[in-house]
Amino acid sequence: MRRGDLEWGSVPRLVRDAARRHGEREAVVEGRTRVTYAELGERVERAAAACIAAGIRKGDRVAVWAPNTLDWIVSALGAVSAGAVLVPLNTRFKGTEAAYVLQRSRTRLLFVTGTFLGTSYVASLRRADVALPDLEQVVVLADSAPDAPGYRTWKEFLADGDAVTGAQVRARADSVTADDPSDIVYTSGTTGRPKGAVITHAQTLRCYDLWSELAGLREDDRYLIVNPFFHTFGYKAGIIACLTRGATMVPQPVFNVETVLANIAAERISVLPGPPTLHQSLLDHPARDRHDLSALRLVVTGAAVVPLRLVERLRTELRIATVLTAYGLSEASGIVTMCRRGDDPSVIASTSGRAIPGTEVKVLAGPGRPGEVLVRGHNVMRGYFEDPQETSRAITPDGWLRTGDVGVLDDAGNLRITDRIKDMFIVGGFNAYPAEIEQLLGLHPDIADVAVIGVPDPRLGEVGKAYAVRRDGSTLTADDLIAWSRREMANYKVPRQVEFVEELPRNASGKVLKTELRAQSARRPAT
Repeated sequence: MRRGDLEWGSVPRLVRDAARRHGEREAVVEGRTRVTYAELGERVERAAAACIAAGIRKGDRVAVWAPNTLDWIVSALGAVSAGAVLVPLNTRFKGTEAAYVLQRSRTRLLFVTGTFLGTSYVASLRRADVALPDLEQVVVLADSAPDAPGYRTWKEFLADGDAVTGAQVRARADSVTADDPSDIVYTSGTTGRPKGAVITHAQTLRCYDLWSELAGLREDDRYLIVNPFFHTFGYKAGIIACLTRGATMVPQPVFNVETVLANIAAERISVLPGPPTLHQSLLDHPARDRHDLSALRLVVTGAAVVPLRLVERLRTELRIATVLTAYGLSEASGIVTMCRRGDDPSVIASTSGRAIPGTEVKVLAGPGRPGEVLVRGHNVMRGYFEDPQETSRAITPDGWLRTGDVGVLDDAGNLRITDRIKDMFIVGGFNAYPAEIEQLLGLHPDIADVAVIGVPDPRLGEVGKAYAVRRDGSTLTADDLIAWSRREMANYKVPRQVEFVEELPRNASGKVLKTELRAQSARRPAT
């Protein structure tokens, strides 16, 4: 068994151990606010007390819908320390999208940001026409909240927990076992209907103790977390990984390359994971040389093809000692394969590395040939939340998770992802699922039929392109549909290109032939 299994057993115990072991070290830096590990432990305990006072029971679902902030860290870890199961919500969701996940997960308590980037998440949620009978309380992470039943401010919520003793909080935290669910990450698939991957405390701790070991994360590291906390890459390879080692977290709510450069210099950032687009923007920024980036020593990337030139530039121009690539998916705790320190740059650029310890990876077509990637081991989810039918489709009777990705294994066991059976494409590091986008576009009154594919984009890697059939008499334009989409769905899902067609190509069974659409797109640009 690994250290995480032996010493921690649960995320609440990890938080307590980190507070004891690294007490006076900086845990979180947010602007002028600097919180030590001891102080973080106290804040998390107070949030857990408030959750208990609010009636949260072990196993209840608690959601967080907010950007990367100290409040996200405290509220999420507080909920988990009270025995709740964390449901992170994508900050790019519109109200209807968030409400659907809250409904499906039967969430009882929601932590939500105040106005962020000019958008009121509270107003967006209240406008959503989705029944939420299980949602009893909404805590707004701000100084004000709607004057409506069930809504409270963060300060009011915490004050209600003052009646709960430290002994009660510790007793509740100690009741959480390694096999209990720690979080449910909702991810769409070929059906377009979001499904919740259930991951346990033991899986979370083992996977991200391993991630930290393979990456070489250290106690003296200062980690700029640009990857969103609602994503496994942000929450687990960020917050959980830092807790295992005592590294300092510097959360950044919005990706802005100027802010990244300023943070690296001011906070002596040494660790900067993220998608290739982040690192490419950093290298190409005209003001890069005016910032001291010399503390950077570790980059972990993935989610897309990584150009060899990018790896070389990170090593030579920024003198970053360790550049690694990895591959994972929510259903496998966010990590399946990872390169190792010392791997040749060509291996790092052309593959996602080898299976993490304690797991197996195979390709159905055999070594050297492309086929569906399957994974088995301690990282594979328990299943989809309250969805045995979809679980049985995803996991074989002998425990192999069907990833839906197509890949090739070389003789050394390094995996190279080549395609996606599920048609998923990645927009700037975010998974976009055509079936889900097609369902949303289908709600437009002037759309009779629609299909979405991913097409190359120089900045984001891939973006969506919609092939749409107008209803008779419609004069809908591409600009009209894109503008409508921006109001109805998260920005990364919005098609950047629209091409209107008389009909979509389909096979005898009625399935859209997306291979034909991709070939057509490659031959001519959208109009």
